[in-house]
Amino acid sequence: MMRQHTRRLGWAAALLAAGLFVLLGQWQLQRMHGKQALLDAQAAAAGQTRTLAQALARTTPVQGIADHGRFLPGWVLLDNQIRQGRAGVKVYRPFRSDSGAQLLVDLGWRALPADRTLPVFTEPPSPVAVRGLLAPPPAPGLALGPTAVPAGPSRWLASRLQAAELAPLLGLTDLPQRVLRLDPALPFGEARDLDLLPNTLPPQRHLGYAVQWFALALAVLIVALVLELRRARSRRAAPRPGRPPETPQP
Repeated sequence: MMRQHTRRLGWAAALLAAGLFVLLGQWQLQRMHGKQALLDAQAAAAGQTRTLAQALARTTPVQGIADHGRFLPGWVLLDNQIRQGRAGVKVYRPFRSDSGAQLLVDLGWRALPADRTLPVFTEPPSPVAVRGLLAPPPAPGLALGPTAVPAGPSRWLASRLQAAELAPLLGLTDLPQRVLRLDPALPFGEARDLDLLPNTLPPQRHLGYAVQWFALALAVLIVALVLELRRARSRRAAPRPGRPPETPQP
């Protein structure tokens, strides 16, 4: 009875571990597909541009933008942003197009000194023609603490870009959960590029990790099956109660 109980516990542990590894593999595949969809949408956006109003009415994650409007009061400084191995902030300003569409514009990245003193930023021209990519904001990571804290007059230091929480801080009624990544060639703003996957793994790496998790799940099941076969072989080879073991014939 004890052996049977141990056998059941062993199989339960093996199935639980294999199931966990399969879930982790599926999660890696989901991340791979999500990132690949962003890259595919970026490639498609390169051949067509829309106004902000047109783009915001669509659900495509990445779209090319060319529009005209003006920047609104307020600054949002997204903290803990890494560029070329250095820590700094990404600088955002609210923007309203001539047609009334509004969103946060990514003006670029600025390094912070060791004492983390926030710099003063140059006002961008307004009104102005803008172009770039409409894209999701940087991934928020763990949502710990407040979304943003005051960092000076009309300035907010944010830990993540939660549009619904930032809009009232900027005196706006609504903001989409997408941002305009400005074309680096525009002659204003900070250092920037149009890399949609900075400081993160490419889709191919997620596929590699998924394969590893699935392989671990298979390995666990194979080990459990081998142990089960050995246990069965040992049980067949063991002498039955009340029956003397066979002696070899001379």
